[in-house]
Amino acid sequence: MGGGGEEGNNLEFTPTWVVAVVCSVIVAASFAAERFLHYGGKFLKRKNQKPLYEALQKIKEELMLLGFISLLLTITQNGIIRICVPVGWTHHMLPCSLKDNGKEELTKTTSHFQTFFSFSDISGTARRLLAESESENEDHQPATGEKLGHCARKGKVPLLSVEALHHLHTFIFVLAVAHVTFCVLTVVFGGLKIREWKHWEDSIGNDNKNETQPVLEPTVTHVHQHAFIQNHFTGLGKDSAVLGWVKSFFKQFYGSVTKLDYVTLRLGFIMTHCKGNPKFNFHKYMIRALEDDFKKVVGISWYLWIFVVIFMLLNVHGWHAYFWISFIPLILLLAVGAKLEHVIIQLAHEVAEKHSAIEGELVVQPRDDHFWFNRPHIVLFLIHFILFQNAFEIAFFFWIWVIYGFDSCIMGRVRYIVPRLIIG
Repeated sequence: MGGGGEEGNNLEFTPTWVVAVVCSVIVAASFAAERFLHYGGKFLKRKNQKPLYEALQKIKEELMLLGFISLLLTITQNGIIRICVPVGWTHHMLPCSLKDNGKEELTKTTSHFQTFFSFSDISGTARRLLAESESENEDHQPATGEKLGHCARKGKVPLLSVEALHHLHTFIFVLAVAHVTFCVLTVVFGGLKIREWKHWEDSIGNDNKNETQPVLEPTVTHVHQHAFIQNHFTGLGKDSAVLGWVKSFFKQFYGSVTKLDYVTLRLGFIMTHCKGNPKFNFHKYMIRALEDDFKKVVGISWYLWIFVVIFMLLNVHGWHAYFWISFIPLILLLAVGAKLEHVIIQLAHEVAEKHSAIEGELVVQPRDDHFWFNRPHIVLFLIHFILFQNAFEIAFFFWIWVIYGFDSCIMGRVRYIVPRLIIG
């Protein structure tokens, strides 16, 4: 970092075979990735997996956005590093304490991090870099030294260095990859969980096949004796809304969906949407719904990029912002889990409070007003944010670790790092 000469020769004095080899590798890798996505899309279309195909298209859009960001950073690089700011501006909202710089020479890790944020040390580091860059202008000087010398002649420091731009570029790419990976893993684990319910659907299908003659006389169901009502209406939370929420909160940690819940919700869906088809495969519908939701959470929306900027802005020394921010997805996850459990309790309460006995099977009818602000999509939005926030935490940790080292001042103390990783 000290001198631009360490970066080697420019393209004018680089062997042509080196340029050809590097270009070939980059083009081949890019083409292989493009073909992989192309044939993956054709495979999904052939298997009639429309939701997953649309999710793949969303991933392509994210890659295209990353390409535009990369191109923009490259094109504007020279202009950005020529922007000069007063040294005093770099003394506010530092991610590392200036006191650490006054003791001894900064470690390479800390120097790199401070250069990344242009928070150079007035007591030595920044002036040393600027002085070296200014002296190098007299020789065969690379672009980086010229830009640092440009600001040094004005008694200022550059807004952002070339190396800092490269690191920022790397972080954006790592964040996008981590988010897509989290989304894919979530869908995979969710699919495995839903597939555990398949034997329930098969059992219901076998029972329907064994019915030789339809029952002519209508059956009467005593509501309060029904197992679904007894599990969700009687006992804790029957007469208290607060206790009902407490029950929902703890229920999410064990047996969140039982066979009885599945059968009841399945019947409610069939009676509402396809009453004439009692053999409807509800399990396949659940798989399709999961795939459809996947395409909505796989991308990084514009408001999530705003959160990235806010999170990085709050990374001030002494605030431990990333430690406290890591609790946000945990709190939201517990809230979403409790809400979904509470919806099932609400369904049981509505039937039990209106009827003591009904003709036919017990039917529940989920509605939009069972969710926050009558909008079920809020739950999906929160899941999207939870996935992104976890991806951000993991991406930021590994990015700092690889670029600046585990001992970097931005990494923080171990007592703050370990809880962050466990929560994430």
